[in-house]
Amino acid sequence: MKLSVIVITKNESAHIGDCLDSVAFADEIVVLDSGSTDDTREIARTRGARVEVSPDWPGFGPQKNRVLDLAAGDWVLSIDADERVTPELAQAIQRAIAAPDAEGYRIARLSNFCGRWIRHSGWWPDYVVRLFRREAGRFTDVPVHEHVEVRGETATLHGGHFLHYPYASLEALVDKLNRYSTEAARAAFDRGRRTGPLGPIGHGAWTFVRIYLLRRGFLDGWQGLVLAGMAAAGSFFRYAKLYWRIRQSGQP
Repeated sequence: MKLSVIVITKNESAHIGDCLDSVAFADEIVVLDSGSTDDTREIARTRGARVEVSPDWPGFGPQKNRVLDLAAGDWVLSIDADERVTPELAQAIQRAIAAPDAEGYRIARLSNFCGRWIRHSGWWPDYVVRLFRREAGRFTDVPVHEHVEVRGETATLHGGHFLHYPYASLEALVDKLNRYSTEAARAAFDRGRRTGPLGPIGHGAWTFVRIYLLRRGFLDGWQGLVLAGMAAAGSFFRYAKLYWRIRQSGQP
């Protein structure tokens, strides 16, 4: 069974080398870049990756389906540039595809925020479906918060996990929060979802309570407080932007 690793990139020179080094055991690595202005593509090529460039940016789901269509392996491992495969996970992946008992596998992910590994706040074990038989899996066709849909049984892969380095700084988190809330509000509006003027406040407050108290974010130190506050802000802005779109459209 051959394994293809797929990655989408844009200006990921700080991450892409370590990311691809961690998946050197794969039979094929395919990178789809969407207009990097740094040396992301050159670094990827030095790691033996096949690098393609897309003419536009259709959103995360469609872009990941594009790179999926370029893969040739029997099995596919989708990884983000800010993630790493541990040696234990590499062994577990190889065992799974050698003797599979499912069409897709959930993999745990451990994330680092401002120097701390986050083990609460709803961030751990943060299972994501990333390993799947190529002909059985497809990403949801949405601009943000995409995920793999597998035709057939999905199991949990035991042994190892992804290491995730999602934010280089608080500024990067704020920038992502702004971009994602805009995309999420647009998608929600297109689906016909509606909210009132108090919706942003209610959703933001509940998000903070859920993450900081119910999911024990307070055990993650000051980083947990920041994450809960940022998540609450993201929820607030998502619904505020949705409400703004509703008002601009003149719909009730």
